[in-house]
Amino acid sequence: MTTLLKRLFLLPIFAALLAANASAPVQYRLDESNSLLSAKVPFFGLSSKTATFPKMSGTATIIGNDPSKAEIDVTFDATALTAPDSVTLGRLKGEKFFWVEQHPRIRFKGRGLTMTSATKGTITGQLTARGVTRNQSLSVKFDRNPLTAGANAPIAFTANATIDRRNYGMKSFQLIVGNKVDITFDARIVPT
Repeated sequence: MTTLLKRLFLLPIFAALLAANASAPVQYRLDESNSLLSAKVPFFGLSSKTATFPKMSGTATIIGNDPSKAEIDVTFDATALTAPDSVTLGRLKGEKFFWVEQHPRIRFKGRGLTMTSATKGTITGQLTARGVTRNQSLSVKFDRNPLTAGANAPIAFTANATIDRRNYGMKSFQLIVGNKVDITFDARIVPT
């Protein structure tokens, strides 16, 4: 067989392999040591305070040729949250805010990824905090295209959302603390 005929013969095989890899789900786990959730809220309308959630666990599944079937499931340990001072920390962990004694976990369960460019998109899902579950979308920016990253490449991303804390039963101190909370999730996922 000539070289040209060999290449023509092998071309459909390579195309089939590429298509199979694009449709194969890639499973990831959250790299907890390189991930952090922060929540920033206006304080007295003049400044802001930021709480962080350093402990979490999670998984993700991405299917290259069907991002609408992507899944992400992350649980944050609300008992480990940090704040800039002890008074704020006590209030955040108390009954009027996260009430960590009754609700020690916060969870985001995403069911679908819509890509708007090679590295930007939206994850839709549900956020559960303080026992209340609401639909929530996250704007996300990846360090590489998650649909073509391959089965061996870790992916870093930043996800952002703004929520209204009142929707999760946190209605206290409205004259002092703003109602809109800016959420930033800097994370890294690694293939399993």
